[in-house]
Amino acid sequence: SVLKQLPTPRPSPPNYCTTMSEMTVSSTEVEMTGGDATAPGAAAPTGFNKYDPAEYDVKTDPNQGYKATEIKLMSFKRPHMRSFHYSWFSFFLAFFAWFAFAPLMSVIAPQLGLTDQEKWTANICSVASTVLMRFIVGPLCDKVGAKNLQAGLMVYGGVMILIAAVAVRDATSLIVMRFLIGVVGATFVPCQFWNSQLFVKEVAGAAQAIAGGWGNLGGGVTQVVMPLVYTACLTGMSEYNAWRYSFIVPGFAALICGVCMLRFSDDTPKGNISELVKANAIQKKSATSSAREGFGEVVTWVLALQYGCCFGVELTVNNMMAGYFTTRFELDLVAAGTIASLFGLMNIFARAIGGFLSDKMNKKFGFRGRLGVQFGCLMYEGIMLYIFSRMETIETAIPMLVMFSIGVQASEGSTFGVVPYVKPAATGSVSGVVGAGGNIGAVCWGFIFLFRGSMPPQDCLMIISFVVIFSALITPFVFIKEQPGLIFSPHLTPEQRASIDKAQKATKVPTTDQEAPAEIKVNA
Repeated sequence: SVLKQLPTPRPSPPNYCTTMSEMTVSSTEVEMTGGDATAPGAAAPTGFNKYDPAEYDVKTDPNQGYKATEIKLMSFKRPHMRSFHYSWFSFFLAFFAWFAFAPLMSVIAPQLGLTDQEKWTANICSVASTVLMRFIVGPLCDKVGAKNLQAGLMVYGGVMILIAAVAVRDATSLIVMRFLIGVVGATFVPCQFWNSQLFVKEVAGAAQAIAGGWGNLGGGVTQVVMPLVYTACLTGMSEYNAWRYSFIVPGFAALICGVCMLRFSDDTPKGNISELVKANAIQKKSATSSAREGFGEVVTWVLALQYGCCFGVELTVNNMMAGYFTTRFELDLVAAGTIASLFGLMNIFARAIGGFLSDKMNKKFGFRGRLGVQFGCLMYEGIMLYIFSRMETIETAIPMLVMFSIGVQASEGSTFGVVPYVKPAATGSVSGVVGAGGNIGAVCWGFIFLFRGSMPPQDCLMIISFVVIFSALITPFVFIKEQPGLIFSPHLTPEQRASIDKAQKATKVPTTDQEAPAEIKVNA
């Protein structure tokens, strides 16, 4: 693992990209991975690397800092796939711990004498703390890398969930502890940023969608596992202590994952950020300058709004759906939790669908394809949510919950298929803002439930569905530098539009004697 000077590798074949901005690689774009910017076909970069590229387990692009051009899900080798698996599994455990309280609230609330307003205040606080942390963590990703941040958040989360098991005694302590535990929700930002450093943009959408989706799966698994753990604890203790002891599971899982991640994974294909900075392979980046670049883009905030209409909805559903089925359809704790878990379990594949569709349409139609997928996924989500809110029987509610969930997760995947294009030099900051938008959305939806008065919860969901549909309708007004809009592109000059059209045609008919690159596949 000693840093060494690599020999100059052979030039890689040109990459037939789908948009003008992908035809070259800027120095700022590869800055965090230690890659040296070179045009396709030019001499490949040289520099320090912790690993021998010949020993990589995946195909890579040396012109983009040896980022992977494929995803091998069944590989666990360093640096690419080991880090990929740590990125999603750590986020999975963070989600598991973050929402460990939710499925047990029907037990905890009577013990603490909570009102509905106090329960919703706790729910809102559990997602509100994540907003601030995602704004902070985003720029820090650009400065120190994803691994250390992710490991630190996991250890923190494990400690907080264990403290909560003994500290929660009333409504105030519950609200405070759920606020503190909610900080682990910021693990989403390092998770997404990490994958943007491991994979080229052509497959980063799929990689981020898989990692985010499998991570979000923790929100569904906790709906099933925590009631089962609580039930098992009942065999040897009272209800008062059983739910407290059940928190040992998510607490220690988070702690162990954080420690192992720190030891057995890497920030980039070339090694850890600290190692590369020490070897002068990359320049250390300022979190302040990264924040200024990412936060200053208007489209960043538009994507944050749209993410609030998908991920924000998911957070709200994770907090309330078990109780929704318990009260509206009169189900017991385990049955309601099992049905509610179906929403989160769709993350096994649904978020990846959004990322895969985004990548696929990008290859076929250029960046317009990504925006088209974004529009379609959000519109589908809004319609399915409206229909779900109108269901009156458990038999019709369950299938519509599943259909609605698929739309939510796919929209999340398609959103982060767009994120890497906003400001490549400040991807961490952009990811932080967009990710925070998800939590801001959850806070807003929580306030609708908190102040609904006599309005039934299904009507609150209907109101949210209208906002989701509105967010889909603003997609044609998403304009990113050097990228075409969905319908029109007033931000581009005629010359830029002509170049983009020419680049897209070039991807269909390669004008070179070299063999065109094969389809990038996810190898299982």
